[in-house]
Amino acid sequence: MQQDNPLDDPNADPFVVAQQAADRIAELTGVGRHDVALTLGSGWGAAAELIGETTHTFPATEVPGFSKPALEGHVGTLRSVLLPTGRRALVIGARTHFYEGHGVRRVVHSVRTAAAAGATTMILTNGAGGIKPHWKPGTPVLISDHINLTAASPLEGATFVDLTDLYSARLRELARSIEPTLDEGVYVQFRGPHYETPAEVQMAKTIGGHIVGMSTALEAIAARQAGMEVLGMSLITNLAAGIQTTPLSHEEVLEAGREAEATISALLAKIVAAL
Repeated sequence: MQQDNPLDDPNADPFVVAQQAADRIAELTGVGRHDVALTLGSGWGAAAELIGETTHTFPATEVPGFSKPALEGHVGTLRSVLLPTGRRALVIGARTHFYEGHGVRRVVHSVRTAAAAGATTMILTNGAGGIKPHWKPGTPVLISDHINLTAASPLEGATFVDLTDLYSARLRELARSIEPTLDEGVYVQFRGPHYETPAEVQMAKTIGGHIVGMSTALEAIAARQAGMEVLGMSLITNLAAGIQTTPLSHEEVLEAGREAEATISALLAKIVAAL
């Protein structure tokens, strides 16, 4: 198992490490290019079985820069999947969250590796809390935009990236052509790992947020920097603090994911097939 992470070296170039990771994936799979990448968050894991034929699966820790997931609900593997169209998908089941304290470079390493492996489309999924009261647990929602409350960015130095159409309108329309009932909303990334307070949820609502969570926004910024087209989707696992009346728990998130997994994974597989 990998012991030292090269991204912990402040002098390391994160893009060089991403290229090394992409080269290692090519070595492990015999596949020179992956066309699309998917990060499967809580509740979305079954999509990996539905999008095509998995030809290679291996622990993410065999690839430079990747870490063992700290969170139950993430499988900790990378997969190469042959899609029915003949294209290749890289399925990322190993997400490093910002709250783990490893730094932003490790949070976005999977996205940069996907780009270095050739992917031009990045699909980011998560389990999250909903602010709109009509969103019941198990509801999939498209991310239309985000508000980054982590006080961090994956961009370093004088690097200016336009985020106007960060979450691709084209891909959202494609998703709605498959499932017209899909709603959308603005995702608000908090630092975590604690859940948001009711007052923080009301703040998020006041500034234009509809979904609250602890991932995705930083990854999406890195994907845009790499020139990728981004589709973001949240599984509403619970209503956010103060919107629902019962206490929040990670067990609730996992249970909602298990109950919705078959439906949302089938939906995601149809979206991937239409890319």
